[in-house]
Amino acid sequence: MASYKKTTDAGGATVYKVQVSNGRGRKVTRSWRPEPGWSAKTIKRELDKFAANLENELAEGTLKTRQEDLEERRLAALEAAKIKTLRQYADGVFMSAKEATFSENSRSNYRQCLDKHILPVLGDFPMRDITPSMLTKLLLDFQKSGKAHSSAVKLYNILNGVFKMAFLDDSIQENPMLRVTRPKPRKNEHVKEESEKAYTVQQLRHILKCLDNEPLKWQAYINLVADTGMRRGEACGLQWTDVDFKKGCITIRRNLQYTSAAGIYEDTPKNRKSRPIDIGPDVVKLLRQLQTEQSSKCISKWIFTQDGSSDPMHPQSPTRYFKKFGQRYGVEDFHPHKLRHTSASLALTNGADVVSVSERLGHSDTAVTLRMYAHANEESIRRAGQVVRDALKAEGE
Repeated sequence: MASYKKTTDAGGATVYKVQVSNGRGRKVTRSWRPEPGWSAKTIKRELDKFAANLENELAEGTLKTRQEDLEERRLAALEAAKIKTLRQYADGVFMSAKEATFSENSRSNYRQCLDKHILPVLGDFPMRDITPSMLTKLLLDFQKSGKAHSSAVKLYNILNGVFKMAFLDDSIQENPMLRVTRPKPRKNEHVKEESEKAYTVQQLRHILKCLDNEPLKWQAYINLVADTGMRRGEACGLQWTDVDFKKGCITIRRNLQYTSAAGIYEDTPKNRKSRPIDIGPDVVKLLRQLQTEQSSKCISKWIFTQDGSSDPMHPQSPTRYFKKFGQRYGVEDFHPHKLRHTSASLALTNGADVVSVSERLGHSDTAVTLRMYAHANEESIRRAGQVVRDALKAEGE
């Protein structure tokens, strides 16, 4: 069906408004102008022809109604607004989500890894076009450049996190990382076993003995970390109000961190909870001595301060000091986190239960402790078996 409405435009010329319908509520209206000098018969013939063409196009779907045209434009705008490239998704969705839950230090590490190693290679590819082979090549090239196995695993984990999130929120229909193998060590690359990440009792005794020649601040710091297994930043973030000298206890309430962008800043402990930790008499004695020494030079709320200042110790200072200490006394691979591993391993291998060790370390759950210190737990299990055998042997004598 077609209907015509004759009207004039602003200049006085004749214009016909032609409306056609396919009988199912789909209607379109178009303007049609006759040529000057046409007769009424010619106008009628050409107008009918124009209307017939409109009806055919409407029936075939090549002509859209106003509502259909608006909907098509809306869908096109939505499609254009969709995040398509890996760079757009990583910046706009993945990192935005992580920033809400990550510490500043973790966020900075993720950001650096994305900007330096992932986005320059794959950032401008549409996510749906990134294949398992492209991701595998990225990881292989990264390893070939001489990066450590642990760094390659970190890169793999970040990629896995990005594509898993994109798959779960329907940004992509398939997760290519499901077909990417976790990086293996390069040929002849030595990857430390968990047991190598901790010192033996004899090695730790040697380290503590060497401290006799070191400044009191570092005697207290190293003894404290070895005794409690606290993290480097947790030790740097301790204040005198966190120490209960009478009970021999320290409460960890903060984690001092540093990034080039944020500088030194206070954060919560890694599991977002404060925790009390008992400390031995030797550590209590060293802390009392340090408090007395510090008060003679400056007044500070921080236990460990920068030399000649009341400001807290820089979170990276222990790592630098430990390296020099190791070189002076022949202590291989000496760094704060290895003391943390040592404290946990010695506790587990000498009969401490996993739940207590997990709480002491500030892990989110015991599964983390079991995974990181499986070697130590296996040793404690073997010792438990030997206790049974010894008991049976003694019973039979």
